[in-house]
Amino acid sequence: MLIFGERINGMFTDIGEALRNKDPKPIQYWAVKQYEGGAHYLDVNSGPAIPTHERVEAYEWMVNVIQEVSELPLVLDSTNYDAIEAGLKVCKRPAIINSCPAEQAKIERVFPMAIKYNAGIIGLTMDKKGIPKDAENRVAFAMELVAAADEYGVPMEDLFIDPLILPVNVAQEHAPEVLESLRQVKMLANPAPRTVLGLSNVSQKSPDRNLINRTYMAMAIACGLDAAIMDANDDDLVDVAATCQILLNRSIYADSYLKVFRAR
Repeated sequence: MLIFGERINGMFTDIGEALRNKDPKPIQYWAVKQYEGGAHYLDVNSGPAIPTHERVEAYEWMVNVIQEVSELPLVLDSTNYDAIEAGLKVCKRPAIINSCPAEQAKIERVFPMAIKYNAGIIGLTMDKKGIPKDAENRVAFAMELVAAADEYGVPMEDLFIDPLILPVNVAQEHAPEVLESLRQVKMLANPAPRTVLGLSNVSQKSPDRNLINRTYMAMAIACGLDAAIMDANDDDLVDVAATCQILLNRSIYADSYLKVFRAR
Protein backbone atom coordinates (compact mmCIF):
# COMPACT_ATOMS: atom_id res chain seq x y z
CA MET A 1 0.00 0.00 0.00
CA LEU A 2 1.60 3.23 -1.19
CA ILE A 3 0.94 6.53 0.52
CA PHE A 4 1.06 9.64 -1.67
CA GLY A 5 1.27 12.61 0.68
CA GLU A 6 -1.35 15.19 -0.27
CA ARG A 7 -0.15 18.25 1.63
CA ILE A 8 1.98 20.10 -0.97
CA ASN A 9 -1.04 21.55 -2.69
CA GLY A 10 -1.79 25.20 -3.43
CA MET A 11 -5.33 24.67 -2.11
CA PHE A 12 -3.81 24.84 1.38
CA THR A 13 -3.31 28.43 2.51
CA ASP A 14 0.32 28.07 3.56
CA ILE A 15 1.34 26.35 0.33
CA GLY A 16 -0.60 28.82 -1.80
CA GLU A 17 1.18 31.74 -0.12
CA ALA A 18 4.54 29.97 -0.46
CA LEU A 19 4.00 29.56 -4.19
CA ARG A 20 2.98 33.18 -4.71
CA ASN A 21 5.93 34.44 -2.67
CA LYS A 22 8.47 31.87 -3.92
CA ASP A 23 9.09 30.91 -0.29
CA PRO A 24 10.49 27.36 -0.15
CA LYS A 25 10.19 26.91 3.62
CA PRO A 26 6.54 25.72 3.91
CA ILE A 27 6.99 23.38 0.95
CA GLN A 28 10.17 21.92 2.37
CA TYR A 29 8.59 21.66 5.83
CA TRP A 30 5.77 19.49 4.46
CA ALA A 31 8.14 17.45 2.33
CA VAL A 32 10.06 16.42 5.44
CA LYS A 33 7.01 16.10 7.69
CA GLN A 34 5.17 13.82 5.27
CA TYR A 35 8.23 11.60 4.94
CA GLU A 36 8.31 11.31 8.72
CA GLY A 37 4.61 10.44 8.71
CA GLY A 38 5.07 7.52 6.34
CA ALA A 39 4.66 8.90 2.80
CA HIS A 40 6.22 6.90 -0.02
CA TYR A 41 5.62 9.63 -2.63
CA LEU A 42 4.83 13.34 -2.43
CA ASP A 43 1.94 14.65 -4.51
CA VAL A 44 2.84 18.10 -5.86
CA ASN A 45 0.01 20.35 -6.97
CA SER A 46 0.07 24.13 -7.43
CA GLY A 47 -3.72 24.29 -7.30
CA PRO A 48 -5.20 27.69 -8.16
CA ALA A 49 -2.41 29.60 -6.41
CA ILE A 50 -0.41 30.04 -9.61
CA PRO A 51 -1.85 31.48 -12.85
CA THR A 52 -1.83 29.07 -15.77
CA HIS A 53 0.85 30.97 -17.68
CA GLU A 54 3.25 30.72 -14.70
CA ARG A 55 2.81 27.02 -13.95
CA VAL A 56 5.65 25.70 -16.08
CA GLU A 57 8.15 27.73 -14.09
CA ALA A 58 6.33 26.97 -10.82
CA TYR A 59 6.53 23.19 -11.21
CA GLU A 60 10.21 23.27 -12.03
CA TRP A 61 10.78 25.44 -8.95
CA MET A 62 8.65 23.22 -6.68
CA VAL A 63 10.44 20.05 -7.74
CA ASN A 64 13.84 21.62 -7.16
CA VAL A 65 13.06 22.97 -3.69
CA ILE A 66 11.50 19.68 -2.60
CA GLN A 67 14.51 17.71 -3.81
CA GLU A 68 16.79 19.91 -1.70
CA VAL A 69 15.35 18.27 1.42
CA SER A 70 13.73 15.02 0.30
CA GLU A 71 14.63 11.97 -1.76
CA LEU A 72 11.04 10.75 -2.03
CA PRO A 73 9.74 10.33 -5.58
CA LEU A 74 7.06 12.76 -6.70
CA VAL A 75 3.56 12.64 -8.13
CA LEU A 76 3.26 15.68 -10.40
CA ASP A 77 -0.36 16.73 -10.23
CA SER A 78 -1.76 19.19 -12.76
CA THR A 79 -4.09 19.53 -15.74
CA ASN A 80 -1.28 21.52 -17.41
CA TYR A 81 0.89 18.90 -19.06
CA ASP A 82 3.58 21.42 -20.03
CA ALA A 83 3.98 22.17 -16.31
CA ILE A 84 4.18 18.47 -15.52
CA GLU A 85 6.83 17.98 -18.20
CA ALA A 86 8.86 20.87 -16.79
CA GLY A 87 8.81 19.09 -13.44
CA LEU A 88 9.67 15.73 -14.97
CA LYS A 89 12.77 17.21 -16.59
CA VAL A 90 14.31 18.00 -13.21
CA CYS A 91 13.08 14.99 -11.21
CA LYS A 92 15.96 12.94 -9.86
CA ARG A 93 13.81 9.82 -9.44
CA PRO A 94 11.06 8.40 -11.69
CA ALA A 95 7.85 10.29 -10.98
CA ILE A 96 4.15 9.70 -11.59
CA ILE A 97 2.00 11.89 -13.84
CA ASN A 98 -1.30 12.82 -12.21
CA SER A 99 -3.41 12.54 -14.26
CA CYS A 100 -4.84 11.41 -17.62
CA PRO A 101 -8.54 10.88 -18.33
CA ALA A 102 -9.77 8.44 -20.96
CA GLU A 103 -9.64 11.05 -23.72
CA GLN A 104 -7.65 10.32 -26.88
CA ALA A 105 -6.00 13.74 -27.18
CA LYS A 106 -4.76 13.61 -23.59
CA ILE A 107 -3.66 10.00 -23.91
CA GLU A 108 -1.60 11.03 -26.94
CA ARG A 109 0.08 13.75 -24.87
CA VAL A 110 0.62 11.88 -21.61
CA PHE A 111 1.59 8.32 -22.52
CA PRO A 112 4.55 9.23 -24.78
CA MET A 113 5.68 11.68 -22.09
CA ALA A 114 5.59 8.89 -19.52
CA ILE A 115 7.77 6.72 -21.75
CA LYS A 116 10.22 9.57 -22.37
CA TYR A 117 10.74 10.27 -18.67
CA ASN A 118 10.24 6.74 -17.33
CA ALA A 119 7.21 7.97 -15.38
CA GLY A 120 4.10 6.29 -14.09
CA ILE A 121 0.60 7.48 -14.95
CA ILE A 122 -2.56 7.94 -12.93
CA GLY A 123 -5.42 7.31 -15.32
CA LEU A 124 -8.87 8.68 -14.51
CA THR A 125 -12.07 6.76 -15.25
CA MET A 126 -13.78 9.70 -16.92
CA ASP A 127 -13.97 11.56 -20.21
CA LYS A 128 -15.16 14.99 -21.34
CA LYS A 129 -18.68 14.16 -20.18
CA GLY A 130 -17.52 13.66 -16.62
CA ILE A 131 -17.48 10.87 -14.06
CA PRO A 132 -19.91 7.99 -14.58
CA LYS A 133 -22.14 6.90 -11.72
CA ASP A 134 -21.74 3.15 -12.07
CA ALA A 135 -18.88 0.69 -11.90
CA GLU A 136 -19.56 -0.66 -15.39
CA ASN A 137 -18.74 2.61 -17.13
CA ARG A 138 -15.84 3.37 -14.82
CA VAL A 139 -14.31 0.01 -15.74
CA ALA A 140 -14.93 0.65 -19.44
CA PHE A 141 -12.84 3.83 -19.18
CA ALA A 142 -10.20 1.90 -17.24
CA MET A 143 -10.05 -0.62 -20.09
CA GLU A 144 -9.36 2.20 -22.56
CA LEU A 145 -6.44 3.33 -20.40
CA VAL A 146 -5.13 -0.23 -20.09
CA ALA A 147 -5.29 -0.57 -23.87
CA ALA A 148 -3.40 2.70 -24.26
CA ALA A 149 -0.69 1.49 -21.91
CA ASP A 150 -0.32 -1.64 -24.01
CA GLU A 151 -0.22 0.39 -27.23
CA TYR A 152 2.42 2.85 -26.01
CA GLY A 153 4.50 0.34 -24.08
CA VAL A 154 3.81 1.67 -20.59
CA PRO A 155 4.44 -1.20 -18.14
CA MET A 156 1.18 -2.21 -16.46
CA GLU A 157 2.72 -1.79 -13.01
CA ASP A 158 3.33 1.88 -13.90
CA LEU A 159 -0.35 2.51 -14.65
CA PHE A 160 -2.52 3.51 -11.70
CA ILE A 161 -6.28 3.55 -12.32
CA ASP A 162 -8.22 6.08 -10.24
CA PRO A 163 -11.98 5.30 -10.21
CA LEU A 164 -12.64 8.73 -8.73
CA ILE A 165 -14.39 8.76 -5.38
CA LEU A 166 -16.71 11.72 -4.79
CA PRO A 167 -17.83 13.26 -1.47
CA VAL A 168 -20.17 10.91 0.34
CA ASN A 169 -22.35 13.78 1.54
CA VAL A 170 -23.40 14.65 -2.02
CA ALA A 171 -22.74 11.46 -4.01
CA GLN A 172 -23.32 8.63 -1.55
CA GLU A 173 -24.34 6.20 -4.30
CA HIS A 174 -20.85 6.46 -5.84
CA ALA A 175 -19.04 4.95 -2.84
CA PRO A 176 -20.01 1.29 -3.42
CA GLU A 177 -19.59 1.71 -7.19
CA VAL A 178 -15.99 2.78 -6.69
CA LEU A 179 -15.34 -0.27 -4.52
CA GLU A 180 -16.74 -2.53 -7.24
CA SER A 181 -14.61 -0.69 -9.80
CA LEU A 182 -11.50 -1.43 -7.77
CA ARG A 183 -12.36 -5.13 -7.78
CA GLN A 184 -12.98 -5.27 -11.51
CA VAL A 185 -9.94 -3.23 -12.56
CA LYS A 186 -7.77 -6.02 -11.16
CA MET A 187 -9.20 -8.36 -13.80
CA LEU A 188 -8.45 -6.19 -16.82
CA ALA A 189 -4.92 -7.42 -17.49
CA ASN A 190 -2.27 -9.82 -16.28
CA PRO A 191 -0.34 -8.32 -14.61
CA ALA A 192 -3.10 -5.98 -13.47
CA PRO A 193 -2.80 -2.21 -13.38
CA ARG A 194 -2.45 -0.70 -9.96
CA THR A 195 -5.19 1.38 -8.34
CA VAL A 196 -5.26 4.69 -6.51
CA LEU A 197 -7.79 7.03 -4.92
CA GLY A 198 -7.76 10.67 -3.89
CA LEU A 199 -8.93 9.46 -0.50
CA SER A 200 -9.73 12.78 1.15
CA ASN A 201 -12.34 13.51 -1.52
CA VAL A 202 -14.72 11.01 0.07
CA SER A 203 -15.07 13.11 3.23
CA GLN A 204 -15.06 16.65 1.85
CA LYS A 205 -17.27 18.99 3.91
CA SER A 206 -18.35 16.18 6.24
CA PRO A 207 -17.96 16.70 10.01
CA ASP A 208 -16.39 13.27 10.63
CA ARG A 209 -13.69 13.45 8.00
CA ASN A 210 -11.04 11.36 9.72
CA LEU A 211 -13.45 8.53 10.53
CA ILE A 212 -14.85 8.46 7.00
CA ASN A 213 -11.36 8.45 5.47
CA ARG A 214 -10.14 5.60 7.68
CA THR A 215 -13.20 3.46 7.17
CA TYR A 216 -13.34 3.90 3.42
CA MET A 217 -9.64 3.28 2.99
CA ALA A 218 -9.89 -0.05 4.82
CA MET A 219 -12.84 -1.05 2.62
CA ALA A 220 -11.00 0.03 -0.53
CA ILE A 221 -7.80 -1.83 0.36
CA ALA A 222 -9.84 -5.01 0.79
CA CYS A 223 -11.20 -4.42 -2.74
CA GLY A 224 -7.75 -4.00 -4.31
CA LEU A 225 -6.59 -0.46 -3.60
CA ASP A 226 -2.82 -0.14 -4.04
CA ALA A 227 -2.22 3.55 -3.28
CA ALA A 228 -3.95 6.64 -1.92
CA ILE A 229 -3.37 10.36 -2.12
CA MET A 230 -3.98 11.06 1.54
CA ASP A 231 -2.97 12.74 4.77
CA ALA A 232 0.36 11.09 5.54
CA ASN A 233 0.41 12.79 8.95
CA ASP A 234 -2.83 11.28 10.20
CA ASP A 235 -1.14 8.59 12.29
CA ASP A 236 -4.34 6.61 12.77
CA LEU A 237 -4.98 6.61 9.02
CA VAL A 238 -1.47 5.36 8.28
CA ASP A 239 -1.90 2.73 11.00
CA VAL A 240 -5.06 1.50 9.26
CA ALA A 241 -3.11 1.09 6.01
CA ALA A 242 -0.39 -0.86 7.81
CA THR A 243 -2.90 -3.07 9.63
CA CYS A 244 -4.78 -3.86 6.42
CA GLN A 245 -1.53 -5.14 4.94
CA ILE A 246 -1.19 -7.59 7.82
CA LEU A 247 -4.82 -8.73 7.87
CA LEU A 248 -4.84 -9.31 4.10
CA ASN A 249 -1.61 -11.32 4.38
CA ARG A 250 0.31 -8.87 2.20
CA SER A 251 2.99 -8.24 4.82
CA ILE A 252 4.59 -10.56 7.35
CA TYR A 253 3.27 -9.99 10.85
CA ALA A 254 5.62 -8.70 13.54
CA ASP A 255 4.78 -6.95 16.78
CA SER A 256 6.59 -3.93 15.32
CA TYR A 257 4.61 -3.95 12.05
CA LEU A 258 3.47 -0.32 12.44
CA LYS A 259 7.07 0.80 12.67
CA VAL A 260 8.15 -1.50 9.85
CA PHE A 261 5.46 -0.10 7.55
CA ARG A 262 6.91 3.39 7.95
CA ALA A 263 10.47 2.22 7.36
CA ARG A 264 10.88 2.69 3.64
